[in-house]
Amino acid sequence: MIGIGYTASKKVGGAVVRNRAKRRLREAARRLLPLHGQAGVDYVLVARPATAEASWAGLLDDLQNALIRLRADLAAPKKRQPGARPPLKTQTSTESD
Repeated sequence: MIGIGYTASKKVGGAVVRNRAKRRLREAARRLLPLHGQAGVDYVLVARPATAEASWAGLLDDLQNALIRLRADLAAPKKRQPGARPPLKTQTSTESD
C-alpha cells in the first residue's frame, strides 16, 4: 500500500489557492503513483507557490521525474554519508574478559 499526504503552507497563498494546489497534487498523484510509486513507501507532496498556476503537463512531468528519482534512490545500496559516524561496535561477553 502507498501512503500519501499533501500540504500547502500560507506561503502558497490564501485558502482558495492552497486548496487548488492540493487538489492538483491529489489528481497528479492519483494518475502517477500507481505507475511510479513504490509499495510500502509513504509520500508527502508539498505545494509550492507555483503549484496552483503551473501548467498541467509541467506539474505531471515534475512529479513523474521526482518519483522516478526517488525510486532509484530507494533501490540503490545505502552509502554512508560523509561525516557520519560508523556504527558502534558492541562487545560480546568474550571480548570483555
